[in-house]
Amino acid sequence: MTDTLVPAQATGGEPAPGDDDCAVPAAVPVDNPKLPEPGVTTEKRRPVIAPWLRSRRDFLATVERAAGHTGYATAFHGLRAPWYATQLALMAPRGAARLVTTTNRWVWDREAAPLRAHAVQQEDAEEYLRLARVRAGRVRLRGFVTVVAAVFGVGFALWLYVMAPAYLWAFAAGGVLTLGFFGQQPDAPVIGPAVMRTELQKLTGTIVLRALESIGNPRITAAVKKGGDMNGMRFTSEITRDGPGYRADLDLPFGVTPEDVMEQRQALASGLRRKLGCVWPSGDAAEHEGRLILWVGDKPMNETTKPAWPLLKDGQVDLFKPVVFGNDQRMRDIAVTLMFASVAIGSIPRMGKTFLLRLLLLIAALDPRAELYAFDFKGTGDLRPLEPVCHRYRAGEDDEDVEYVLHSMRELREELRRRAKVIRNLPSHRCPESKVTPELASDKSLGLHPIVVGFDECQVPFEHEKYGAELESICTDVAKRGPALGIVGMFATQRPDAKSLPPGISANAVLRFCLKVMGHTANDMVLGTGAYKAGIRATMFSRSDRGICWMSGEGDDPQIVASAFVDGPAAEAVTARARELREAYGNVTGHALGHGPAKSAGMDVLGDILKVVGADEGKVWNERVAARLAELRPDVYEGWEGENVTAALKPWGVKTAQVWGTTDDGEGKNRRGIDRADVAAAAARRAADKAAA
Repeated sequence: MTDTLVPAQATGGEPAPGDDDCAVPAAVPVDNPKLPEPGVTTEKRRPVIAPWLRSRRDFLATVERAAGHTGYATAFHGLRAPWYATQLALMAPRGAARLVTTTNRWVWDREAAPLRAHAVQQEDAEEYLRLARVRAGRVRLRGFVTVVAAVFGVGFALWLYVMAPAYLWAFAAGGVLTLGFFGQQPDAPVIGPAVMRTELQKLTGTIVLRALESIGNPRITAAVKKGGDMNGMRFTSEITRDGPGYRADLDLPFGVTPEDVMEQRQALASGLRRKLGCVWPSGDAAEHEGRLILWVGDKPMNETTKPAWPLLKDGQVDLFKPVVFGNDQRMRDIAVTLMFASVAIGSIPRMGKTFLLRLLLLIAALDPRAELYAFDFKGTGDLRPLEPVCHRYRAGEDDEDVEYVLHSMRELREELRRRAKVIRNLPSHRCPESKVTPELASDKSLGLHPIVVGFDECQVPFEHEKYGAELESICTDVAKRGPALGIVGMFATQRPDAKSLPPGISANAVLRFCLKVMGHTANDMVLGTGAYKAGIRATMFSRSDRGICWMSGEGDDPQIVASAFVDGPAAEAVTARARELREAYGNVTGHALGHGPAKSAGMDVLGDILKVVGADEGKVWNERVAARLAELRPDVYEGWEGENVTAALKPWGVKTAQVWGTTDDGEGKNRRGIDRADVAAAAARRAADKAAA
């Protein structure tokens, strides 16, 4: 029998004598009292100076808010001051009557009358006499004070009448207004508030626990009912103000994660009695997986005034460093690093997808080394403000527009291959990690400057009947190999699916921005498989949450960000500044100088397949077709795989199917392949169509 470690209290006692064969193993305590502590203590010091005093932006915002409120209240009441004075003057008689009545009660000690009456009813002569003596003393003192005040008041008034009559009128007016103030009805004051406030309920521990219990998680409910500590649930610090809202840090019950709470955000908001846009639960990457940070805003995120974009008026960008592009729920700056990453942006229409893409391109434009490609397939000109700094620019979805983009991307494909050779031939001390560095990008002789390509409505070129397959192939290569070579690809679509955002691109996108989408499929297409199940859901955004998105890829965990709002005129001003930076650096090229891409020979996939697949072969695996095409024209087909062949033939009506063949080892297998006869038929149809045209 194998001995096991069990707590001593869990055993049923000592075994009975004579039962050696079936003896229960001796209990071994698992909690060693001499086991040393880890010796690791985490301390969090509260700031000596309030955070809003240490931040220039927060300090200015606080002062501006207070000054604005004071100025508005002053103007509001100042305009109404004559009417206030008139109303108070009319109420002065009632105030005078109240003053006389109150003074009379005070002088004659009317407040103690019930005590004296009670002594009479109880026939307590001693108590009554004591109270009568106290009253007599009070009446004498108060009467004397009243007479002295009246004499001196009248004398002071007569003195003012003789010496300074103007002051007498001022005192009289003040006295009338004062009497009017005391003559107001308590429920209808003359001077009301300038700003009607709706007081939000202060966030307390009781409210937080009530809200967490309301989401229906059985472990949280049990922990709240039992007091929390026995199940590991407890507040780790006091609830504090954090920006325009409250922050509560707490450990969830054992086995419960922040994602469990995030999935029930709507129920949590109901329990807190706040709008959905005010409630933002999240985990704490610096702590353990059971730590919850609950931030509850004063206003929904889409109603909170956001700080201006720091680069709106001045500043220059280094694409290798983080750049502020928006704010989180607490209005803290959120930065993004564009280099070494491909970007995917998805949302339903009218949620700010194009504005976000334009903002990222503006960031790239402010790095004078960067070369910009901006392609607007929506055709509305949303990217037009960037035109003066673009190496390649096009707006539209007609065949000639897509052809222009195709020639531009063929140039970029050749540039990608050139860069790979340059980096391969550099000595290791200059390029130790085999990728573009800031130093290499700044060396004009190498031509390794950053290149940023932006596609708005990328589904249009990828689904183009004639050029779609080649454009998809080039863009997939850019997404896979481009980041290490200093080329950043940005792809935005309002229809995130496998056709609009091909898997070769979406799977290699490092930075992902998902604004509002309608379902979990689109959500996971942009943010990655499993994001929806993990509680990272862009479906929770409302139609009014324009510009608010989930951002994944910058940092360990996805986060919610509201991108800075830069409208058309502001974007033009930023572009003008970027143009000046580029002129000083000497990097105004291509479209910005009126030059377009040179037309180059593209791929003829039907003709090329007929060249590499003999008439006697019949059916061939796609992977072998891709390898032969790469040998035939490596400048066009390098890197192609079997799925590239399938995608390239689909527009021509050529379908793939299971094809029997043998491997190099002689083993027979079924794999996806084509029939050469189908390709020849498609080529014949194409030739007939050209002849008819």
